[in-house]
Amino acid sequence: MSLLQILLGVLAGSAVGFTLGLVGGGGSILAVPLMVYLVGVHDPHVAIGTSALAVAANALIGLTTHARKRNVKWRCAATFATAGVVGAWSGALLGKSMDGQKLLALFALLMLVVAGLMFRSRGREGDPTVVLNRGNAPKLLGSGSAR
Repeated sequence: MSLLQILLGVLAGSAVGFTLGLVGGGGSILAVPLMVYLVGVHDPHVAIGTSALAVAANALIGLTTHARKRNVKWRCAATFATAGVVGAWSGALLGKSMDGQKLLALFALLMLVVAGLMFRSRGREGDPTVVLNRGNAPKLLGSGSAR
């Protein structure tokens, strides 16, 4: 790894960490393309695996900051994380069997879908008093939101 790649990696990692801390998301959406196209990680599988560790470390720092300020609904977070672990495990199994270039194309498509979903109206403001219960847990597990 050259000095330039290390510097680009530090800059890219800082940008990803900043974005995760600021808005709570964007980790892999930013990290994988930055690793492949800026830092020079040629194998998309390696970029995906490497970004998973980097994003997890950045997310842990963000979690501790928000937890100190009591901005975490722990039951909701644990349910969402458990479902996410199952999804990550099955996605990693499938991803390892795919060609790297197809994975990048699928990744780009996913970014476009997520961007489109973010532009649509939520229809109402969130409820800060909402709690996870048997009635809304299936919504969280099914879609990632407790609406």
